[in-house]
Amino acid sequence: MKKLKLVMVGNGMAGVRTLEELLKLKPDMYEITVFGAEPYANYNRILLSPVLAGEQTIKDIMLNDVDWYAENNIKLHLNKKVVKIDRAKRVVYAEDGTTAEYDRLLLATGSNPFILPVPGKEMEGVITFRDIYDVDKMIDAAQKYKHAVVIGGGLLGLEAANGLKLRGMDVSVVHISEWLLERQLDRTAAKLLQKNLEDKGLNFLLQKNTAELVGDENGRVKAIKFKDGSETAADLVVMAVGIRPNADLAESCGLHVNRGIVVNDTMQTFDPRVYAVGECVNHRGIAYGLVAPLFEMAKVCANHLAQYGIGRYVGSVTSTKLKVTGIDLFSAGNFTGGDDTEEILLSDPVGGVYKKLVIKNDKLVGACLYGDTADGAWYFKLVREGHSIGEIRDHLAFGERDLTGDVGHQGNTKAASMADDAEVCGCNGVSKGAIVKAIREKGLTSLDEIKKHTKAASSCGSCAGLCEQILISTVGGAADLKPKSEKAICGCTDHNHGNIRRTIKEQRLLSIPEVMRFMEWRTPNGCATCRPALNYYLISTWPGEAKDDPQSRFINERAHANIQKDGTYSVVPQMLGGVTTPAQLKKIAEVAEKYNVP
Repeated sequence: MKKLKLVMVGNGMAGVRTLEELLKLKPDMYEITVFGAEPYANYNRILLSPVLAGEQTIKDIMLNDVDWYAENNIKLHLNKKVVKIDRAKRVVYAEDGTTAEYDRLLLATGSNPFILPVPGKEMEGVITFRDIYDVDKMIDAAQKYKHAVVIGGGLLGLEAANGLKLRGMDVSVVHISEWLLERQLDRTAAKLLQKNLEDKGLNFLLQKNTAELVGDENGRVKAIKFKDGSETAADLVVMAVGIRPNADLAESCGLHVNRGIVVNDTMQTFDPRVYAVGECVNHRGIAYGLVAPLFEMAKVCANHLAQYGIGRYVGSVTSTKLKVTGIDLFSAGNFTGGDDTEEILLSDPVGGVYKKLVIKNDKLVGACLYGDTADGAWYFKLVREGHSIGEIRDHLAFGERDLTGDVGHQGNTKAASMADDAEVCGCNGVSKGAIVKAIREKGLTSLDEIKKHTKAASSCGSCAGLCEQILISTVGGAADLKPKSEKAICGCTDHNHGNIRRTIKEQRLLSIPEVMRFMEWRTPNGCATCRPALNYYLISTWPGEAKDDPQSRFINERAHANIQKDGTYSVVPQMLGGVTTPAQLKKIAEVAEKYNVP
């Protein structure tokens, strides 16, 4: 039977999750082609903040590398933006002229960051926080400039501010509302969060409305003026004021668009051959920006692409579990309350814990947690299922553990007391029972293996601690919970980066051979991973004294090359004083032809 042709426009988390679900159901049904506007394969956009903070790299947050597409016979077009869809001929056209025919088309174009319509918004130094390209620009700016201003006190804005602070910048957060995260937190929890972040060195300018951005004589931003007449210095301005569904492509080909691509409960547009999922979608008047609803859409869409036709997406009851700069936050339902509701409050400002539970007609209708979010999933289950809480009301504020006789936060009491059908990972809809089953049947012993086999903790990562508790309660001492920072630098040694740097300083080691001898390297000469790191640690710890090994430098230093976003290098030929000869120019042309340089 001839395969149908499926083309996907967009290469983000929602679209690729749809393909993963489809491959489980009908792996041989389609010839799949994917167009991605970025030069990277599918990465976890939620984890851009740790990359900005220097805690992770793009490799660490990659969900599906290029090998995954090849292994599943998916034709991948990276760095190719689709600009036209001909629905009559069923062909998509990329900006560079690449075309692809389809029998089914999946639009997963995501969203665009909103740019404040103020004078100066197009100046150099004014950026958004949406992709790896934005992160690269922020990291570069942090090395050259001092004052950063983040406009927007939502989750994205706070994470950008924290990352830039860790990069050494003085950071102010401008927010138009009275308190931070007003859509996720009430005033009390937000003020606790603000105090904690101020203690970390962040500055907040609340209830400030941006009037214009002021530039210097070179056209780079230097300050922000507010409508109240005040202003603040800014060498870098990051706009994190919200997102808008990216529906321009769909609208240009005649699909129905209303603040997003309008879809029905089967994720189809009014053209039944064209599906849409993710942040670009308007379903029943709602555009979702959280990952859990997007993955629910993906499952339904895959069901219909596989021609089973039994799935329906009817919308999502959402909760928000956040980890802002190491502080746990959770909210669900109507956490603001009202005249017809009751509130149960547990407040311990000194201990950094705050709980607000909102009750209506003997049912839990909302929850807001700060500091202690261990029972967030349980509260969300009560909100979603709408059962009476009359019998447990007296113990409600103390969580599910109090009802089962477990107390405190030590050990794995939370994991042990959870029911098998209790949801652990809200992003991916993974229950405790599914995790335990995978651990036992597949012999899993680490969090990374749980992520790989169940998807739990692989999106926002806020349930990682609970997954580890479940692992401990299931396999006991066999659990491998070694944090990443403690893992060896490479296979040549058991030592991690921190231990190596400390030893070089304490033992006054001045060359790579000295380090390898003293620290008992398993291989005599090391490898391409450890040698550049050792060389860097040596010359940065003992400048002018340590022996520099030019062949162990990182590639950018060794070859005068620039690493591109797709992992290739661009090498700039050296022309001293701008003087060259016909023979040299001919040589450059020959190299360009040989390697098909575009």
